[in-house]
Amino acid sequence: MALLLEHEFKPLPADKQIETLPFLEAVAHLPPFFDCLGTPIVYSPVKADLAGNIKKIRAVYDSNPTKFKTLQNILEVEKELHGAAWPKTGATLALMWLKRGLKFMLVLLQSISDGERDEEHPNLIRVNALKAYEIALKKYHGWMLQKLFTGSVYALPYKSDLLKALEKGKEVKEEESIEKIHQFLLRVTPILDAIYEMYTKMNAELSYKA
Repeated sequence: MALLLEHEFKPLPADKQIETLPFLEAVAHLPPFFDCLGTPIVYSPVKADLAGNIKKIRAVYDSNPTKFKTLQNILEVEKELHGAAWPKTGATLALMWLKRGLKFMLVLLQSISDGERDEEHPNLIRVNALKAYEIALKKYHGWMLQKLFTGSVYALPYKSDLLKALEKGKEVKEEESIEKIHQFLLRVTPILDAIYEMYTKMNAELSYKA
C-alpha cells in the first residue's frame, strides 16, 4: 500500500524504548491519510493537527538529539523542566495528541481489516469510522466537535475508493489492499500501544476537552 508502507517503522525493542528520530521520520508520512477520507472541514484540521504535533516534537528533538533520543526521554526531561505545568506543555502535549490521531487511524484501519461492516451497505465505512472516533477521540471533544465528527461519516468515501486512494490511484484487488493494511497494523500497533502505556505509567495522560 503506497501511502501506508512507503516508510517503515522500526520494530518495537524489548525494553519498549522508542527512538525519537526514526519514529518521527516514519510517522511524518501518515498525515496524508486524512486526505483519503474526504470531508475537508473535518479531516483537514485533523491532518494539520497531526502534522503540527510532529513538527513540535521534531523541534524539541532537534534542540538536543542526545538528550531526547527516545520518546521516554522527552517525557522525563520535560517533566523535570516544566514542573507543575507538565504534562500540558511542550512535546509531551504534542505527542499526547499525536497518539490520539494515530489511534483513530489505526482503529479505523483495523476495523476495515477485520471485516466489520454494515451488512446492508458493505461498501460504506461509517461503522468503522464511528468505532474509531468513539475509541480514540470522542471523549476529548466538546459537544460541537462531536456533532461535527458524527455528521461527517455520511460524507466519507466508499471503502473501495478509500483503498484506491491509499494505493495512490492504482487498481489493486481488495484482498491485496487489506493484506497491506494488516502488515502496516502489525508494525505500528505495538509502537502506539507502548506510547499509551508510557503515558499511563508516567501519569501524563490528560482528559480535558478540545
